[in-house]
Amino acid sequence: MPLGWKEEMYSEDSIQYALETTEVLHEPDRRIDTFGTTSFQFHLISELMDDVQQVRVRSGQIHAQRPTILKPEPYADLEFEGFGEGASAFAQWMKERMSHTNAALLQYGFSFKKSDVTESLVHDSLPVVTERVLAEVNASGNPLSAVVLGVDDTWEICLLKFTLEMIQKSHKINLFDFKRRGLL
Repeated sequence: MPLGWKEEMYSEDSIQYALETTEVLHEPDRRIDTFGTTSFQFHLISELMDDVQQVRVRSGQIHAQRPTILKPEPYADLEFEGFGEGASAFAQWMKERMSHTNAALLQYGFSFKKSDVTESLVHDSLPVVTERVLAEVNASGNPLSAVVLGVDDTWEICLLKFTLEMIQKSHKINLFDFKRRGLL
């Protein structure tokens, strides 16, 4: 069973809560490449709901495939490989709630995959663990590293929110690249 997979689907309230509380503490210096695959290293920090002195740190890779030319149905081609059922609930939530506000933004048919996910449980306070992870990421100098503060039970939704933020921040660059090459 993949790490983070759950039997039950996420409720609308849990998705909304995850979206509202997720915070990107350190974003990558680079954006999603227009004509190639981009791999971001993520560190997702979440406090356990039943113990304030335990913090889970998940690390792994998010691979963003290159965007493709505009598609007529903006949400039909969203793919989240390795994310479990939470991703399909999130995609359905997006399709129902955000079709008018972000349609132009997501008409690329992005495909995302998470991999190499590891997790560790740290017995310390959330601020101390967060500071430690941020210091490690800054010391690494990796321009594709991200640190995300999220909700433990819906951590994949938090990771998907980070991914959507990267789409939003990459959109203008990708659009410019497509136009420059005469593809739009």
